[in-house]
Amino acid sequence: MLKSPRKEERRPVWAEVSLSALTHNLQAIRKYVNPVEEKRKTPRKILSIVKGNAYGHGGPEVAKVLEKAGSDWFGVTCTDEGIAVREAGVRKPILILTSFVPGEESRMVKHDLTAVIHRCEQLALLERAAARRGGKGRVPFHLKIDTGMNRLGIASGDVECFARQYGKCKNIQLTGIFSHFASSGVFTETAVGRQTREQEERLYAAVERLRTLGIDPGLVHLANSAAIVSRPETWADMVRPGAILYGYHPGYDPVEMRDEAEARLPLKPVMSLRSKIISLRSVPAGAGVGYDAAFVAQRPSRIGVLAAGYGDGIHRSLGNRGNVLVHGKLAPIVGIISMDVTMIDVTDIEGVEIGDVATIHGTDGKQVLPANRVARSIGTVTSDLLCAVTQRVPRVYLR
Repeated sequence: MLKSPRKEERRPVWAEVSLSALTHNLQAIRKYVNPVEEKRKTPRKILSIVKGNAYGHGGPEVAKVLEKAGSDWFGVTCTDEGIAVREAGVRKPILILTSFVPGEESRMVKHDLTAVIHRCEQLALLERAAARRGGKGRVPFHLKIDTGMNRLGIASGDVECFARQYGKCKNIQLTGIFSHFASSGVFTETAVGRQTREQEERLYAAVERLRTLGIDPGLVHLANSAAIVSRPETWADMVRPGAILYGYHPGYDPVEMRDEAEARLPLKPVMSLRSKIISLRSVPAGAGVGYDAAFVAQRPSRIGVLAAGYGDGIHRSLGNRGNVLVHGKLAPIVGIISMDVTMIDVTDIEGVEIGDVATIHGTDGKQVLPANRVARSIGTVTSDLLCAVTQRVPRVYLR
């Protein structure tokens, strides 16, 4: 039976983060994107994405562990996230994926964070901040190319404009170029399915144009996590803690193909979200449970109450749809999930008592309720589920 890894002095809900699973996943991805048969003189690098508090796992804590395990780069969303990772002691390069707004550039330079330029006019801002620093070499940055996602990045046809403005800069240096796939998990012979190849071609054309203009693009990185497994020809330099890696092919059931793709690169669940049963009651057939009586017992039932709700990270759409693990067995979530509590049906599980641990997603001994499968069951993505684990839930880091 699962027990809490800490003394009970507070509300019994917590997230366990397995550091051994985290480092296993990093090593597995590094090995996968550097096949022995390629005999590469320079291995592909790994950019570990720790934005959004490392997808709920704890950004600075996760980054420190991944740096020790050999991650080459780290990616965050904004300057504040980058500073938090840097102040935790991480020394490897940190890429600010969504760039900066005017006024942030000096803080980025001060904390040795690598900016992303996605609009040409940002060059002048970064150049001035770099000049003010003075005497410490050129400040590095990466250039983002919009190859078809129509989100962030300069248009692939604006490379000459970028090159002209960059040529005026003496204090900054381009050290990388990248883009982002919009549909890397789509393999159908449709306009969307063909988009990935088109995006690759646009990025490579931009890279070659820069070289023709005498500009070294530096590191070239492209794929999101899905493309690591599903499109080995465009292997990415990314790893997300606990993230799903999947793809599917025409003529196959998408869920089956996700399983097939994940089997190529078996990763371990890193986070287990847990709570305890704080109440048990017998409910007669015909009685409603929770708000709006959204669940009505069809038989005499034993209903447990967990000390966690959507205010902790149990996705509200799991009400009357999801399950948790109790004693290694599935217990249905019943009724509407409240902000602070969730009801489960433990009628068919013997020996359940107040104080027993329930796993909302993650591992329970040899049993696993993977976050990616929970996410699929409610029509969302794994990162949505993991990022939903709120700050009031303590993270317990286990070796």
